[in-house]
Amino acid sequence: MASQEVSPKSRLVVALLAGFLGVLGVHRFYVGKIGTGILMLLTFGGLGIWKLIDFIMAVAGVMKDKDGKPITKW
Repeated sequence: MASQEVSPKSRLVVALLAGFLGVLGVHRFYVGKIGTGILMLLTFGGLGIWKLIDFIMAVAGVMKDKDGKPITKW
């Protein structure tokens, strides 16, 4: 069984960006998801709910970058 590639992006950076600037969607821009980053910017992080979900996903290591690679490296 081949191992899945992991993203070169930092899980710590994603978690910090989601925690502090999540309502602006900055963490989404960081991982290359420009479209959802703009959507988060316009909706203030889904009124904070989307930001919270993304923060939890980043800390848990289940968030993926734009190529679908899991962001697991701290």
